[in-house]
Amino acid sequence: MSIRDWPEGERPREKLLALGVEALSDAELLAIFLRVGVEGRSAVDLARDLLSAFGGLRQLLEADQARFCAERGMGMAKYVQLQATLELSRRHLASQLDRGDALTSPSLVRAYLAAQLRHLGHEEFAALFLDSQHRVIRYESLFRGTLDSASVYPREVARRALELGAGAIIFAHNHPSGVAEPSDADRRITERLREALGLFEVRVLDHFVVGDGEVVSFAERGWL
Repeated sequence: MSIRDWPEGERPREKLLALGVEALSDAELLAIFLRVGVEGRSAVDLARDLLSAFGGLRQLLEADQARFCAERGMGMAKYVQLQATLELSRRHLASQLDRGDALTSPSLVRAYLAAQLRHLGHEEFAALFLDSQHRVIRYESLFRGTLDSASVYPREVARRALELGAGAIIFAHNHPSGVAEPSDADRRITERLREALGLFEVRVLDHFVVGDGEVVSFAERGWL
């Protein structure tokens, strides 16, 4: 049966309009993105098949081009459309953050940093540079690869902070393993950065470690 033949209250688009986007399942949201199914399968059926094949929504959204396009009903056009949608989402979070005080929106900061880092297959260390009023100046990726005391350079971070006129910084990095628990090396790196930046009166406000579905805050742990 085609979705158009379903009762109106069960159709994903009509359900979204009536009840709000939060009321829809992952499969129903994905079905709206897909728009159409394939022969013998509605868009919702296809969405369920895809979620099962990839092992979940995150794995589907983060699949590379070859893996994504190999699935029935998918292709280059859908892959490009999906990448554009994901980037729009990240830019929307960034624009919300740009309009306000970062410290009054901790959940938004957390969501923004997670969106930037969680999908990466490599370890990346980034910073959110803030002015003296804790408004966002810029987000930048600083270092890439396995993080240890030899791969993160406090002097380079301090130089960049001074170039941007930053008064405070929020650091973040991801754990591709999915486990967000900070390591001893993470704590040592943060302390070295805090001491170096303190010489220039630049405050380290937080350091977020991004895992799979979890983000750990150093400030919330009482480590800063």
